Amino acid sequence: MDRRCFAILCHLLRTSAGLVGTEVIDVEEMVAMFLHILAHDVKNRMIQKEFARSGETVSRHFNIVLLAILRLHDELLKKPQPVTNSCTDPRWKWFENCLGALDGTYIKVNVSAIDRPRYKTRKSEVATNVLGA
Repeated sequence: MDRRCFAILCHLLRTSAGLVGTEVIDVEEMVAMFLHILAHDVKNRMIQKEFARSGETVSRHFNIVLLAILRLHDELLKKPQPVTNSCTDPRWKWFENCLGALDGTYIKVNVSAIDRPRYKTRKSEVATNVLGA
């Protein structure tokens, strides 16, 4: 994350989520610890060493930032708008009157040896992913 995005996130947490620093630790350090834990999957003890804080301080401030992030869910997450039956977008004409879709359906295929690596699934089968409606 670059500095500008980090500053915007800290500002958003301060103004919209009500996150405030304490006399011991400021908002930027709280957010830095929180992001470091999430991004690098490190344990409390590693954060204690890197930020020179006690385990209780790290844990408490991680939870404070987590609750602040959760308070921002209305601003950060946008609910999808359902597609209406009267939609004129040409991308949706193929799905007219569909009730649902099956995603993640794999169909085994026979392909040339050259193309086989492209069609290999995580279970080493030669198949292709199909969206069925």
